[in-house]
Amino acid sequence: MKLSIVIPVFNSSQILETLIQKIEIHVIRKKKNTQVILVNDHSLDDSWQKIRDLKKKYEFIKGVNLKKNYGQHSAIFCGLKNCDGDKIVCMDDDMQHDPEHILKMIDQLDENDVCYVKYKKREHNYTKILISKLNNIVSSFLMEKSSKIYTSSFKCFNKKISDQIILNDENFIFLDYWIFKYAKNITFVEVRHNKRFYGKTNYGFRELLTLWSKMIFLIDVRKGSFRYYIILVIKNFFKLFLKDYVRYASSNKIEISDII
Repeated sequence: MKLSIVIPVFNSSQILETLIQKIEIHVIRKKKNTQVILVNDHSLDDSWQKIRDLKKKYEFIKGVNLKKNYGQHSAIFCGLKNCDGDKIVCMDDDMQHDPEHILKMIDQLDENDVCYVKYKKREHNYTKILISKLNNIVSSFLMEKSSKIYTSSFKCFNKKISDQIILNDENFIFLDYWIFKYAKNITFVEVRHNKRFYGKTNYGFRELLTLWSKMIFLIDVRKGSFRYYIILVIKNFFKLFLKDYVRYASSNKIEISDII
């Protein structure tokens, strides 16, 4: 069984090596057949050079450099297209997702299609906590999922789910919508959420509106239903007043400048 760990990277050159070292200690030493795909989402710092340096040091690393900034979900989508693991883990680059939980997560995939993490306590600032709660409410309505089910960017799934996801068009990429669409069995593990090790979060209300744009234009809703008319109103609102978010959300084809 081969494991792939997909990590979208944005302005993280100062922390990448520490993250890779932790992955090596907690995962690679116990599961040799593992690859780590670092997808540089057009960082403004020297993250791509750092990935190139790490590639020379760690043979399990694969680096992908995007031509422009497409956003987290698109970067992960690109990573899924460039990995070949039987089980895939997606995680952030900021050390708040601890690699020591990865093996516990993938163990859940023997009987489930997908495993999300559930945090005992979120180590975010108040703005990020508000954004997370607001997103959970909106996504629960749009995706018709229980508000008690929290999605997370720290998750893992089997290859059959990844294979179905990457068949989709590259416009309006929203991974969790596809996961809930294709997965039959979804489970959760409770883990510790680390404090941010370096820098500030890149996720704010702009990114949240972009994410909602993706959801709104992706979802299939039965015509004539109450949700259909509500979502139709929201779609028209976005088209009229939030055109820039819709334009950014529909990233078009993801272009890669380099793979190492």
